[in-house]
Amino acid sequence: MSGTAINALSKAGQQLRDKILCRTARAGVMGLGYVGLPLAVELAEAGFQVTGIEVARDKVAEINAGRSYVRDVPSERVERLVREGRLRAVSSYEVLAELDTVNICVPTPLRKTKDPDMSYIAQACQAVAQYLHPGMLVILESTTYPGTTEEFVLPMLETQGLKVGEDFFLCFSPERVDPGNPHYNTRNIPKVVGGCTPACTELATLFYSQAVQKVVPVSSTRVAEMVKLLENTFRMINIGLVNEIALMCDRMGIDVWEVIDAAATKPFGFMAFYPGPGLGGHCIPVDPFYLSWKSKQAGIEARFIELAGYINGQMPLFVVEKIQNALNDRYKPLRGAHIHLLGVAYKRDVDDVRESPALDIAHLLKKRGAYVTYSDPYVPRIELDGEELQSQDLEAAVSAADCVVIVTDHTTVDYQLVLERAKLIVDTRNALRGHKSDKIVRL
Repeated sequence: MSGTAINALSKAGQQLRDKILCRTARAGVMGLGYVGLPLAVELAEAGFQVTGIEVARDKVAEINAGRSYVRDVPSERVERLVREGRLRAVSSYEVLAELDTVNICVPTPLRKTKDPDMSYIAQACQAVAQYLHPGMLVILESTTYPGTTEEFVLPMLETQGLKVGEDFFLCFSPERVDPGNPHYNTRNIPKVVGGCTPACTELATLFYSQAVQKVVPVSSTRVAEMVKLLENTFRMINIGLVNEIALMCDRMGIDVWEVIDAAATKPFGFMAFYPGPGLGGHCIPVDPFYLSWKSKQAGIEARFIELAGYINGQMPLFVVEKIQNALNDRYKPLRGAHIHLLGVAYKRDVDDVRESPALDIAHLLKKRGAYVTYSDPYVPRIELDGEELQSQDLEAAVSAADCVVIVTDHTTVDYQLVLERAKLIVDTRNALRGHKSDKIVRL
């Protein structure tokens, strides 16, 4: 940072800058989920005293006992940081009065009408506004539509009479967590930051640079908000495209997996995406519709997003029809058949079932009269249509089922056992790549 930029900071900004550089700034993270807990741990590892604010009291108890409930964060790290006094969790908002920085990492789901549910952000911001004080840095990380920080959050904070960029500092920095990724984590994923003023961006950049390897400042909060939506919309649309190609290949008797593998040998102009049973998780099925909703307000129809959303949303039904046709070819009706789902998490090697296509597939199978069971090494139980299902012993369930459906390709599963014991397999992930058998039906 240049001397000019530093001299441009207000007195409150200079004091905050000094606290950040000396690691005496008291940091807070609101929401200790898949995003908030890894961030809180990295900030604590960097030397800050971190307080996590979480409304779920069971999570607060787990953290204060030194136990992690997020797979990407080892309990050993949490226990050490709690023991050293650098990390704690509380359920009360009153602690905000003591904090110098606060990162808001709360959920941003969609309503059934596909418009944003801002209730969690509103609740968090109301709490921050109540305890806002001079020299406080507030950073929104929850994915949302362009304009949220300045149009929705800023007016709530300014009710206390403090001025942004002088008395307090407000930024948006999109979370980029990829649960279960062994290579990229909170520390080594570049952090995009956009502030309401240059001073806001400067202080947030300085703050993050203490704990993450690379910070990418941008010109505004709107740019930062749009960055995350572009990233996930890009992925969602390309998955929609390859899912549509999979539907075409199925009708034409072409192996879509072979097509993609061959296309991927081109050293330029092609990026491999793969079809699947549908989209899941807390980002890709949700985030593009924030952009679609905001675009409609601006009089622009987001046709790519809506079309890709429709195609991806149809994949669970396509899988069920694939199962039904495979059973019919073996003179077995779907009604009354025992269908065993292998994997219910939304992606490989995670325990998260949010928006998982496995739940839609199970629901559709039950509606058609099938008896549904599942195995998942990471998900011991799920709720389906008001009924609790428990993960079954893999060998016994696979042997008993009329059809095994590979929905999530966990790497810890013994696929050789599945291939040997199953009567019929519908493989939606190409987990049995390289195996040839009449009992395998691929997507």
